[in-house]
Amino acid sequence: MHKHPSRIEQLPVEFFRRVWSPPHDLDAIDELMTEDYTITTGGVVVRGRAAFKQWVAAFQRRIVDATNETLEVFASASGDRVVSRWVCRGRNGGLFGLPADDRPVEFTGIAIWRVEHDRLAECWVERAGFEAYQRLTS
Repeated sequence: MHKHPSRIEQLPVEFFRRVWSPPHDLDAIDELMTEDYTITTGGVVVRGRAAFKQWVAAFQRRIVDATNETLEVFASASGDRVVSRWVCRGRNGGLFGLPADDRPVEFTGIAIWRVEHDRLAECWVERAGFEAYQRLTS
C-alpha cells in the first residue's frame, strides 16, 4: 500500500524539484526555508537563506543543467525531521576544481532536515562526491 506523503515529506521533494531541477528557481528557497536556514555540507556550514542561495548558485555553475531525482523520503514520528535520499545529475562545469569538460556527472546523496513552522530550517547532507570525482578523473 502506497501512503500519501505528509506535508513535511513534501518539503524536500519540492526543494529538489524547484531549486535543483530546471528552471532552477532559487527564489523558491524563500518559500521553503526559514530565514536563518543552515546547511552543513562537506564540513562547511552555510548560514542564512541569502548565503544558501549564493552557495546553490555557485554549485549549479559547476554542475551544468543539474537535475535531482528523489529516490526516497520519510519523516520522523515526531514530525520535526525529514530524510531524503536522492541522485543529482548534470554535466561537469568545473566540479571539484577540475576543468569544465561537459562530461556527464552523477552522484547520490542523503540529507537530513530539521523542520520548523512548516519550513526547512537546518540540513545535514552527505553525498558520494569522492566517487563522482574518481569517475571524472579516470
